[in-house]
Amino acid sequence: MEIISCSHVNFAYPGCEEDVLKDVSFSIRRSEFVVLCGKSGCGKSTLLRHLKKNLMPYGKLEGHILYCGEEVENLDDRVSTSQIGFVQQNPDNQIVTDKVWHELAFGLESLGLESRIMKQRVAEMASFFGIQTWFRKNVSELSGGQKQLLNLASIMVMQPKLLILDEPTSQLDPIAASDFLATLKKINTELGTTILISEHRLEELLPMADRVLVMEHGQLAIDDGPREAAALVASGVCREMFYGLPAVVKIASAVKPEGRFPLTVREGRLWLEECLGQPGHETPEKNKRPRLRPHTVKSAQSTSMPSVVSMHDVWFRYGKTSLDTLRGVELAVREGELFAILGGNGVGKTTTLKALTRLVKPYRGTIEIRGKRLEKLSDMELFHHGLAMLPQNPQALFTEITVREELLEALSDEKLPEDEQAARVAEISREMELDSLLETHPYDLSGGEQQRLALGKILLRQPAILLLDEPTKGLDPFFKRTLADIFKRLCQSGMTILMVTHDIEFCAEYADRCALFFDGEIVSCGTPKEFFSGNSFYTTTANRVAGQWFPDAITWEEVAARCGGDIK
Repeated sequence: MEIISCSHVNFAYPGCEEDVLKDVSFSIRRSEFVVLCGKSGCGKSTLLRHLKKNLMPYGKLEGHILYCGEEVENLDDRVSTSQIGFVQQNPDNQIVTDKVWHELAFGLESLGLESRIMKQRVAEMASFFGIQTWFRKNVSELSGGQKQLLNLASIMVMQPKLLILDEPTSQLDPIAASDFLATLKKINTELGTTILISEHRLEELLPMADRVLVMEHGQLAIDDGPREAAALVASGVCREMFYGLPAVVKIASAVKPEGRFPLTVREGRLWLEECLGQPGHETPEKNKRPRLRPHTVKSAQSTSMPSVVSMHDVWFRYGKTSLDTLRGVELAVREGELFAILGGNGVGKTTTLKALTRLVKPYRGTIEIRGKRLEKLSDMELFHHGLAMLPQNPQALFTEITVREELLEALSDEKLPEDEQAARVAEISREMELDSLLETHPYDLSGGEQQRLALGKILLRQPAILLLDEPTKGLDPFFKRTLADIFKRLCQSGMTILMVTHDIEFCAEYADRCALFFDGEIVSCGTPKEFFSGNSFYTTTANRVAGQWFPDAITWEEVAARCGGDIK
């Protein structure tokens, strides 16, 4: 039976001539796991919000949207609230109470359920989600992953039939995101809840999905099974979506475009075994010749170049009795280099950036910027066209009511003529793909759009050294490529970029050097090939798939080239 049915849906926001949704038709059956994907701005969020009555955007709507055979806009409020759950991008935007236990009970209180039933349901959901250990905690003490899990549990406690999620992992680190998606699959298989999720993380989601919907320019371009949808994208339908496909699919499409595509690392290894034989066996000579990778952003870096950012034996702790967060950190970043720091949560990566910007003060060690001790630099020397930082939460930089005003605020200290300010804002807004959002409030942007705005605001200050904390968080695969080109141009012009990230694939493709942070110190450092080759876990999907055959191949292009594939 169909739980959701959309028929010839068109929608336009007030004052907009062009429809955001154009003749969208699809249906979802009970207990299906459906993934909705597409480039940012293609209409995914608008479509999802039309499936929940109290979130439906204001504007001109045509067509029919049915939930269990009834128009969504005519649903009883109680039915819409209890049977259709909606999880948003930002974990903080959905939480309304200060305690975990109260957040779990809040929805049930709103429905007016008896205390006995509420206690039973809350206990059941807390156990199902593993929340018992932090059941009595303040919400403010939770990590981003825990907050999003709490949002999910707070909805599931009302026993919804349909769960809608709009990029729920865009603000989470990879480990928290993987745990969250695994929980979703558990909900789908064990509770039979229908799931419709919009996401960019297709690497993990495609193998989970029953169906995939691909949107392009407000239209539904693909509605098929995950393997079939991947094959259609690889064949040229919604070609831009190709860059969002799992690495194993991209490898297979370049080598055997007419074959059945693998979706997981396990399937990818079996597929490679069919193509190349057992690891260690002789492979055809053509497969041994490495080829140049397209679209790389590597720039030649001389090891003799002086360091513009250096840390020597730096130690720091947040409290006198607490453990050291930084434990003898040694770091040297050269001019014009894109240097990436990777590592788990809580190991000291962000604290390192804070030490470089004087937000925290180490109790031992030396930090130098362009050969000068950090403590001897004035604020003007350090920050005026010197050093700038993109924080983990982009909203920390927002002070104005429109995107345009935010960008202009970045130029407020420059005393430039108005026409020059307008020209620079126009240029950066085009580069960050924000030119159609200039009159939008920053808090009304998606997570990825907020990230682009914050980065654009910092770049307008023209720093010589750019510190970035999770710069690719929330970005779609398409803009990541644009961002890589921007970084390439900036590094070639002499800017130095130090980036803290969990994005292994981005680092492998575009960084000059990578370092691993563990237990408060940097334990390894090298070029991406040196850094990722041979690792079992801390490496790229392409290397996990093909590492037994090609230990030094770390990107899908390299693996495909070694297999004799055609990289377009």
